[in-house]
This record gives sequence, C-alpha cells and structure tokens, in this order.
Amino acid sequence: MKRRTVWIILSSVIATLVVVFLALNLSAGEKHIDEKLERLYATDSPQFRRSMDALLGPPFVEGNRTQVLVNGDEIFPAMLEAIRAARHSVTFETYIYWSGTIGREFAEALTERARAGVKVHVLLDWIGSVKMEDGFIDELERAGVEVERYHEPHWSNFGRLNNRTHRKLLVVDGTVAFTGGVGIADQWRGNAQDGEHWRDTHFRIEGPVVAQIQAVFMDNWIKSTGNVLHGELYFPALQPRGDQPAQMFSSSPTGGSESMRLMYLMAITAAKRNIHLSASYFVPDDLAIRALAAAARRGVKVQIILPGKEIDAEIVRRASRSRWGELLEAGVQIGEYQDTMFHCKVLVVDALLVSVGSTNFDNRSLSLNDEANLNVLHAGFAARQIEIFEQDLRRTRPVTLEAWQQRPWQEKLMEQMASLLGSQL
Repeated sequence: MKRRTVWIILSSVIATLVVVFLALNLSAGEKHIDEKLERLYATDSPQFRRSMDALLGPPFVEGNRTQVLVNGDEIFPAMLEAIRAARHSVTFETYIYWSGTIGREFAEALTERARAGVKVHVLLDWIGSVKMEDGFIDELERAGVEVERYHEPHWSNFGRLNNRTHRKLLVVDGTVAFTGGVGIADQWRGNAQDGEHWRDTHFRIEGPVVAQIQAVFMDNWIKSTGNVLHGELYFPALQPRGDQPAQMFSSSPTGGSESMRLMYLMAITAAKRNIHLSASYFVPDDLAIRALAAAARRGVKVQIILPGKEIDAEIVRRASRSRWGELLEAGVQIGEYQDTMFHCKVLVVDALLVSVGSTNFDNRSLSLNDEANLNVLHAGFAARQIEIFEQDLRRTRPVTLEAWQQRPWQEKLMEQMASLLGSQL
C-alpha cells in the first residue's frame, strides 16, 4: 500500500511538471495585437517612417548600402571573404549550422581568424545546430573562438526551451554585416538548380545601420553569456557608404515579441499600390489574413510566392493551404515555387519599403522565436527586389480559387488538422 501511495505521488509530480513545461513553452507570454490597424497614411508618407521609428525601436539611419546576394553561389563566397578579411572582430549568430562542406569552410575561416588574434564570437541555436559535428565546436574552441549554444537544455532554461534564436547575423569588424534567410548547410549551396539546392536570398550591408545589427547580436550574446562586448573592436565610427535609409530591429518573446507582427501589419495597412511577399513558411493568423485581403480589396496588387511540394516541413504547407480561401477570394495572387525548396523571406511594399531578414510569416517567428529584420526605404533597392521576385514568379505554379476549392476532401481534412497546430508553426 505504501509503495502504491509513493507511486501515485510520483506520478502526480511528473504530470504536474509536464503540464507546467507545456504551459511555459507553448504560450508566447505577451498579449497579441488583436485589433485591425486603422489606415492613416501611405508608405511614402513621412508619418509612416516616423511611426516605424517610434514603434519598432531603433530609428532609420541614413547613408547605407545594401547588396542583394542570390543563392549560395553568391552568398557563401561573400560571407567567407568578409570573415577571412577580418582584422578585429567577428560576431556570428545563426539558427542552422550543420556539418557538411560549407560547415567545414566556415569552421576553417573562423578558426584561422581566431588564431590570427581576431576576436571571434559564435552564437548557435541549440536545436538548429544539433546536426553539427561536435568536432567542429571543439576545433573552434581550441582556436580561441567563443562558442555559445542558445537555450541548450538546462534546468535554468526550463521555461524557454521553445524559444529559439532564428536570427541570422554576421558582423565583421563592426563595419560589414550580413542577414537574410540562409543557414550554414549544403542545401543552400549552388544556384537553386535542382531539388538538392535551395532558393534563398541574403544581404550584405555597410553604413551606420551596421551598428544596429551589431546591437541585435549583442542582445542574445548578453543573454547567453552575461558578457558585454563593446568598444571600437565592435562599434567603430561608421561613415556613410550609400544613400539608403535603413533600420534594423528585432523581436523576442522575452521583450518586444509583437514588434515583427506590428511591422508587417503597418506595412500592409499602409500599402496603396503593390505588395510582393516571398515567404518560406506562411501560416498567417486571422488578423494578417484580414489585412492582406483588405489591401487587395482596396486595389493593392498583392502577390505571394510560397514553397510548393518541395518543402522541408510538409505540416507547415498543409496548415498554410487551409488558410488561403479569404485571400484568394479577395484577389490575392499566390504562386507555389517549383523544382526546389523556396526559403526566401522578403517583403516589398509600394516599390519603396523592403524588409529582409530571418522572419517567416508564421506564429513561430512572430511570437515564439528571436528574430531580426532589416528595413530599407529606397526605390532603387526595392526595384531590384521586385525584379528578382518576378524572376522567381516565373518558376511558380499559380493557385486559383477554383482549384483551391476543389481540392480532395482528404487534403482539406489533413490541412485543417495541421492548422490546429498553427500557434506552434
């Protein structure tokens, strides 16, 4: 009888811990925006920029130059060249870092710079780097690289295991930065030529906004290590390098989790001509759907490129498809990318605002993950992104309302079931 009582108590404790774990990890913690934003100004209005400055945190700063890099053949050589040229510091935060040939190249570049006396700091998400060989980390640390794993399982992280850093940031000498959608894995090599080589976009940035990008890296570095990296090695005086106003902002469940959602809603609500959205994972909530549909109904041309059958998370695609009805009815154009995984994350509004970075158009990015996006207000830069969008659009299969309505009932059922997990996708 005594043994039975002990077992009952132990079972109750375990059940309680499981409930607490799920409660802590499956909720975003903060309130969500739940009211439609009133349309008060357009993207080309000075008030739009003032509102973005005030509500998203760091203001737009002038004098930046942003170069778009398309697919691994352009992206990886540019990143590696910057690392190999480092003279003072390298700060690198990424979600995906797997073993493979490109993982080896980055490890070699980082270790070589560390041995040369450069301060090298690498922050890897624990979940995103589980496929990374332990030997890589040992090699990095032996060379003097500081390596941290974000929210590695530990009793002190019990309530934050579902909070991952999805940010993709590289800053060299505090003067050159990179951000976008790319992870460090061989899937991103090549030029999206087949199903083994993904389609993605990354960006190289110079100018005063690089200090904001460095500050975003420091946010999670401090959370992970308690160590503040500062001084001229990390924050040198920055001179203008171009004519682009730019702003780097971040979001996290531990503070400002609504910043990313707010940015998307503000941009969509302000649109008056066109919206070009490239989204690798697209599971919009009801408010986002209403905002996009309202834009289309008031005459904004809304075009969205999403992954097709070539996707690394089929459940996300099914959950996404269940939510397309209102969008298609409103006239939103949706195209599914063919041939390979489409991993781009780019929003262009009215051929003026471009938002790029790590953020997906889903609740995991908008509420659960740590994310970071670069906003650029520049017609020339936006025109180049639209040109790339149109090239991608030619590789899509258009989705019509009729085809969506007539899909088999089995697909509809599976999509509705997947949609139930939308808050975690």
